[in-house]
Amino acid sequence: MTHQLTLQELAEFSKAFNQNPQNSVLARAAQRSGVLEASYNERVAGKLTRVFSTELDTDQVSNQKHSGRCWLFSTLTVLRHAFGKKYKAKNFEFSQAYNFFWDKIERANMFYDKMIELADKPLNDREVRTYLDFAGQDGGQFHMAASLVAKYGVVPTYAMPESFNTNDTTGFAQALADKERKDALTLRKLAKDGDKDALEKARKQFLNEVYRMTAIAVGEPPKTFDLEYRDDDKNYHLDKNLTPVEFFNKYLGDVDFEDYVVLTNAPDHEYNKLYSLPSQDNVRGKYEIKFLNVPMEYLKDAAIAQMKDGEAVWFGNDVLRQMDRKTGYLDTNLYKLNDLFGVDLSMSKADRLRTGAGEVSHAMALVGVDEDQGEVRQWKVENSWGDKSGKKGYFVMNNEWFNEYVYEVVVHKKYLTSEQVKLAEGAAEELAPWDSLM
Repeated sequence: MTHQLTLQELAEFSKAFNQNPQNSVLARAAQRSGVLEASYNERVAGKLTRVFSTELDTDQVSNQKHSGRCWLFSTLTVLRHAFGKKYKAKNFEFSQAYNFFWDKIERANMFYDKMIELADKPLNDREVRTYLDFAGQDGGQFHMAASLVAKYGVVPTYAMPESFNTNDTTGFAQALADKERKDALTLRKLAKDGDKDALEKARKQFLNEVYRMTAIAVGEPPKTFDLEYRDDDKNYHLDKNLTPVEFFNKYLGDVDFEDYVVLTNAPDHEYNKLYSLPSQDNVRGKYEIKFLNVPMEYLKDAAIAQMKDGEAVWFGNDVLRQMDRKTGYLDTNLYKLNDLFGVDLSMSKADRLRTGAGEVSHAMALVGVDEDQGEVRQWKVENSWGDKSGKKGYFVMNNEWFNEYVYEVVVHKKYLTSEQVKLAEGAAEELAPWDSLM
């Protein structure tokens, strides 16, 4: 049943709007400063104290700048804190550009695989279209970063520093997307024709070209480097001629990604169930992307236990909701949009996921929590937006924001129940590439 707006109806709407003098006051404020600023709740500042009962020893933050590499930055942040704690070097930083390089090659390989596998389906097929939309993108998941580290190791920032195209991936991402989509047409045709030799020759050529493009845009990764740094006590350290994999195994060999589980809270999915997202498995032969979906209290308990043991926690969230970059506040009452517009904008977490209003749009690291007799008051968050956001790069999050907008935490399986460990090690239900957990 359709409805055509009439001029009479529009006149009625206008009359109703102008009958309330408060609307003109709100309109002037919103139009001058924007709806977020006009609905900003100053009282939030008095509740977020930035004092935490459990707090990791951290200092400088990283800066992903104009890129979608938060998933990688957050993973390397957790590893950085592990290195800093172990070797008393809390500001030692790993190169994000290094693992970003390898992600571009591995992700292109995965994309070409999928285009060949789905060659019999039309271009407007939902699955094919989803992969085409992924081409060239920066976004990712924890296990994608873990796979890159496990296969290629890590290097210090100075061994492969950031470049223009890692700090701002826009141009390179577009070029890479164009190339991969064009290549997809060729690979799909060769696959349909059944010419296996020509298909493999084309795939190898295309991957070689992606490597060349990435080396030009990002720089070729070092094969060896010298580890050189001063620790927090100003002691000098030098370890020469390390490969990236040797460096990781020698200095962080006790970090076994097999021991970590992504706990998710997605109430639009069945709880106490393991899900997989093979559409984003970026490194063939490495870790599968899996989520163990459980009620929220398990995410909190495991995250707090891990921090109390001195380890940071990777977490996925919807950072663009109820967030202020300048102050670094994350609070569900930060913007009173319902009051500003006089409408009810609230939705349940499940409904936000079902409708696409909710998503995992960002990843950060939990590095502190404030508890009062077992009740969580607030959380300390290390972001990757540089030291000009929040308080020197650190955000503070109230517990209700955690409930509403946190979807994933990555924790060691020793913090799970025995039943959850069993589920995490069992068979997973495969999710569609367009699932809300994507």
